Amino acid sequence: MRKNKTTHVVAGVLLPLFIIAFIVLTGRFMYIQATGVVDGVSLDEWAKQKRTSSYPLYAERGKIYDNNGMTLAYDRPIFRMYAVVDEKHSEKSDTPRHVTNPEKTAELIAEVLEVETEDILMPIQNGIENDRFQVEFGNIANELSQQQRDDILELKLPGINFEKDSIRYYPNGMFASHIIGFARETEVQKEKEIKNEITGIAGIENEMNDILGGKNGFISYQRDKYNNRLLNPNEIIREPEDGNDVYLTLDQKIQTLVEDVLTEVDEEYNPKRVTAVVMDPKTGEVLAMSSRPSYNPNNPANVENWYNDAVSSPFEPGSTMKIFTWAAAIEEGVYNGSEGFKSGSYRVNEKITPIHDHNNGKGWGTISYDEGFERSSNVAAAKLVWEKLGADKYLEYLHAFDFDKVTGIDLPGEVAGQILYNWPLEKITTSFGQGTTLTPIQQMKAATAIANNGKMLQPYVIQKIVDSSTGDIIEEKSPNVVGEPISEETAKQVRSLLESTVTSEDGTSGRYELQDYSVGGKSGTAQIPNPNGGYLTGKDNYIFSFLGMAPIDDPQLMMYVSVQQPELETTETGSMPVSFIFTNVMENALHYLNIDPDKDTEDIVNLIEIPNLAKGKAADIAKNLTDQGATVTTIGNGSKIVSANVKEGDTVLSQERIMLVTDKPTMPNIIGWSVRDTLELADLLKLKVEILGNGFAVTQNIKEGTALKENDYLGIEFKIPTMPDEELEDATENPEDETGNE
Repeated sequence: MRKNKTTHVVAGVLLPLFIIAFIVLTGRFMYIQATGVVDGVSLDEWAKQKRTSSYPLYAERGKIYDNNGMTLAYDRPIFRMYAVVDEKHSEKSDTPRHVTNPEKTAELIAEVLEVETEDILMPIQNGIENDRFQVEFGNIANELSQQQRDDILELKLPGINFEKDSIRYYPNGMFASHIIGFARETEVQKEKEIKNEITGIAGIENEMNDILGGKNGFISYQRDKYNNRLLNPNEIIREPEDGNDVYLTLDQKIQTLVEDVLTEVDEEYNPKRVTAVVMDPKTGEVLAMSSRPSYNPNNPANVENWYNDAVSSPFEPGSTMKIFTWAAAIEEGVYNGSEGFKSGSYRVNEKITPIHDHNNGKGWGTISYDEGFERSSNVAAAKLVWEKLGADKYLEYLHAFDFDKVTGIDLPGEVAGQILYNWPLEKITTSFGQGTTLTPIQQMKAATAIANNGKMLQPYVIQKIVDSSTGDIIEEKSPNVVGEPISEETAKQVRSLLESTVTSEDGTSGRYELQDYSVGGKSGTAQIPNPNGGYLTGKDNYIFSFLGMAPIDDPQLMMYVSVQQPELETTETGSMPVSFIFTNVMENALHYLNIDPDKDTEDIVNLIEIPNLAKGKAADIAKNLTDQGATVTTIGNGSKIVSANVKEGDTVLSQERIMLVTDKPTMPNIIGWSVRDTLELADLLKLKVEILGNGFAVTQNIKEGTALKENDYLGIEFKIPTMPDEELEDATENPEDETGNE
C-alpha cells in the first residue's frame, strides 16, 4: 500500500517533537530525582513540613510585685475548648476520642459555662455534617478559667479537648492602673513572621516590656495524618526563657487606702480629676500613686483618661508654691518672719496689674510675714519676691528646685511644667503659683528638700528587677540625692511654718490635722484657665490641693492631693474632699508603717506584741490575743496554726486584723472586710481571687465554713459605703476656698 505523502510530512514533524518532549520530561524527572528540588522547594523539606507538627512554648511574662512581694500582675492560664468530631480519630483507640453523643455533651457543657445548649450543639452538628475533623465554639469557649476547664474535664466527655494559653491578669482590678498599665496579646513582627505575643501597652508593662517579656520556645515532632506521633518523631525542643520580675516601691496596703478614699470622693463629689501621691521623703520611693478617672486593666474599655496625671498633667499649682517661695527667701537670708507688711493688695507700679489677697483684697491689715504664710497671703509672696529676693534670684531657686525639668521618675509619659517668667507680672504671680505650671510629682520632688533637711531626692517607682528563675537580683535602685537647694536650718524653719498653717488659729489648713501625729503642709486653690481667655469663675471651678508631711519634726511620709472642680454644696468648701483623702490615708499609713505617734495617744491605740504562734493550741492563742484587745480571725477549726499575716515579735495595732490559718482551713465570713484584708487572706491561703468593685465586701462566692484548698477561686463584690455626714463649718473659717487663687 502506497503511503500518503501528507502522512510522511506529519510524521517527520511530530516525531522530532515527541523525541524532544520525551528528553525534556525524562531529564526533568532525573533532575528532580537527583536534586529533590521543585521550583526551588526541597521535596524532602516539604514532606517533613507536611508531616511535622510545631507548637510554640510560650515564655511566662515576668510578674509585677509591690514592695512586700504582693503580686500585682501575672500571666493567668486560660483555655480554649475544641471538640474532635471525626469518628476516624477513635479507630486506633480502645476508648472514644471523638464526640459520641452531641446532645448530652452540649447539655452538660452548657450547664458549666452557663450558656444555651444550642451554642454548643450547633457547632458540633455542623462539624459532623461537613466531615470536619474538629470544631471550635467562638468567644464563649476561648477564655475559660482553670476552674471551668477542670469542671468540664470531670464530666469525662469524649472528644472534648483544651488548648492552654494565657492572658495578663491584674488581681486587684482598678489598682494603680496608671502606674502598672496593662499588657495584651498583639501581633508582633519577628524573624519575617507575624506572631501573637503579650505586649505591654501602657505604664510599667510598657516601660519594662523587654525586661518582663522573655523569649518563647517551641516543640516540633513528626506525626501521621491523625496527628499521632511517629515511633521516631525527630522531636526538637527549645525551652522558653521566662521574663524577669519587677518589684515596685508601691506598698499594696497604702495604695489600697488611696484607692478606697479616691473612689469614695469620686462617688461623693463627682470631680473632673483627682490625684494623690504618697512618698517616703527619706528615699524618694513612691509608696502610692493614683488618680481618677481610672480604669480596670483587665478590661480597659471606654477609658476616660489614659494619662497618669501625677506625672503627665502640669497645671498652675496655686499656693502650694508658697512653700518654695518662703524657702528661697529664708535661705537667701532676706526673711524676717516678725516683720510687718500691709496686706490686702499690692501694686508694683501703675503699669502692672495689682495683686490681691484671696479674701477679695480686703486683707487683714498690717500682719507679719509668718502670719502671711499662715493666712496664705498673695501679697506677702509677691513682696518677698519683688522687694526682698529680687526676681532674678528667685528664678535661680526655681531652677535649684528643678521646676524647669522633668523629675526623671521611671514612669512613661512624664511632662515637665513651664516656668512662666517673661514679664514682671508673671514673675510676681509665680510666687503664689499662678501662670507657671508644675506636675504633682515635680512639687513632691522639690518638697523632699523641705522634709529631708535640704537634700532633694529623685522619685522612683521601680525598686528592683529579679531573675524569675533564680531569684537573683539583676538591678536594684537606691535613694538618689539630686540637689541641695536649701540648708538644714532653712528646711526646719519652713517645716515650722507648715505646721503653723495647721495648728494656728489663723492657719488655712486646720482641717488637715491628724489625730495621733503632728502634721504640716500647705493648701492651694488654683484657678483654671478659660480656653476663651482669663480664668473660669464659680465656686467649684478650682483645683483644690494640699501638700503635707508628718510627723513634722522628722517627716516619714509626704503626700500630695488635688481635686479638680468637685461638685460642692452651698455649705461645703473645696478643702473637704481634699482633707478627707489626706487625713484618712496619712493617719492609717503612718500607723501601718509602725511610725511612733508624736502626740499623746494614751487610750487611743493599743499596741499588741505577737507571741510564738507555733506553740500552743490555735484556740488558746486566738483567745490570748483577743483578750489583749486584738481583732483576730481564726481561719478553720484545726488545732495548730500553720500560717498567719503576722509573725513572732511583731507589734500591731488593736484595730489591725490578725489572721491565723489553722491546719484545717475553712472559709471565714468576710462580709464587711476591706479589699486589702481580703487580698491578704487570699495570699495566705493561696486562693485565686477576683475583686469586683471597691470599698467593703458585700458578697462572697465561697460560703462560710467551706473547706479550702490551694488555688480555689474566691470572687468578692465590694461596694463603697455612703460617706458619713461631716459636721459642716462656716465657709469663712477656711477663707482660702472663698475666691481667687489662694
